[in-house]
Amino acid sequence: MLVLSFNSVLIIAGISVLVPVVLGLLPWLPVPGAVLQVIAGIIVGPSVLGWARIDAPVQVLAQLGLGILLFMAGLEIDVDRLRSPLSRLAGIAFAVSAVLGVFCALLFWLAGQASQPFLLAIILMSTSAGLLLPILKDAGEATTEFGQLVMTGAAVAEIVPILLLSLFFSAAAKTTADQLVSLAIFLALLVLIGLTLTRVRRLSGLDRLLNRLEERSGQLRVRAALTLALACGVLAYRFGFASILGAFAAGLLVHLLEVSGREPNQLFLTKLEGIAFGFLIPIFFISVGVGFNLKDLLSHPSALAEVPLFLVALLAVRGLPALLYRRVVGGRRAAAAGLMQATTLTFVIVAAAIGSQTGKFSSTTASALVAAGLLSAALFPAGADRVLARGRKAASARGSEPVTALPGSHTARNGRNQPRSS
Repeated sequence: MLVLSFNSVLIIAGISVLVPVVLGLLPWLPVPGAVLQVIAGIIVGPSVLGWARIDAPVQVLAQLGLGILLFMAGLEIDVDRLRSPLSRLAGIAFAVSAVLGVFCALLFWLAGQASQPFLLAIILMSTSAGLLLPILKDAGEATTEFGQLVMTGAAVAEIVPILLLSLFFSAAAKTTADQLVSLAIFLALLVLIGLTLTRVRRLSGLDRLLNRLEERSGQLRVRAALTLALACGVLAYRFGFASILGAFAAGLLVHLLEVSGREPNQLFLTKLEGIAFGFLIPIFFISVGVGFNLKDLLSHPSALAEVPLFLVALLAVRGLPALLYRRVVGGRRAAAAGLMQATTLTFVIVAAAIGSQTGKFSSTTASALVAAGLLSAALFPAGADRVLARGRKAASARGSEPVTALPGSHTARNGRNQPRSS
């Protein structure tokens, strides 16, 4: 009989309770909960105290946490926003980021600090949209043209890197042609699943059935959504792609089925957030810290020196293209947008792990990338918040109103999006 120990899971669960308490007692602390969770994981992990380790239970729960994190990220993508006029400007900015990302990655490669420049370029062009939403809401910018522009750019910088990572670094096919065929078939199956579910969703009486079972132990709506996420993840894996691609696609499907074009079911979304952010996602972030090899990073000065270089590269690749926003939102907010767009953590963690597992990155380079992602999530949002605060003070001194809501914006239509600790 297999004997499993849940000591590490218990310690990690305790940290997941402690972190929001610390944030609640210290509301002035400008650090996202995800960053504190990773740092706490490093402290209790083998690198410092050695209280917790990555054993089988932690590994399984962390994988589920990663899957539901990408599912919730897909659920946050407002497809209608991607069709707005702002999407063209955000798309141009991301194209500039892609060029800068390749250029910076080639510089690292020429300097002998990156053996896989294309993978590094994909990491540098990513943005963590989930970390930006609370900042925009707290600043009163979520429904403004500025906030919509930032979130659209972040959505593009989340979708495209996930597709590129799955296509070029997680596919089992040997040739690029085989990879493209596999991706085309996978996307076609997703479209077929989406069309089928859309027809089923329109069946008369289905809403009544879902609402009736939602108040009982059946929890049909929640079970169906999570089963869809699991099914899409398995489907992606069967086609040779990372499961995160399927989980992200499932979140997009649920958004289209349950949010777009209808009044969102707040109870259903709250239950999903409770499962995701209440338990599984914190375990993922804390386990990243537990598995983080701090001793190895500190023992390699060259790898440690890469951390500020990667951080500067993130700021250059995602921050500089925000200068294109100046004519739309002004210079101050464009600078804030640049800092926000340079904020990345989740994708860096995933891509660095894949790079390390496949031999594309050394373990020290992967640790340096994660450290740079942590610093970006800790420093850049705080800097953006200060820039926006100065803008509000300047506008108040002039006696003008700094922000206005966009008519018909997604957040103005419904109040679904809530600040998140991770």
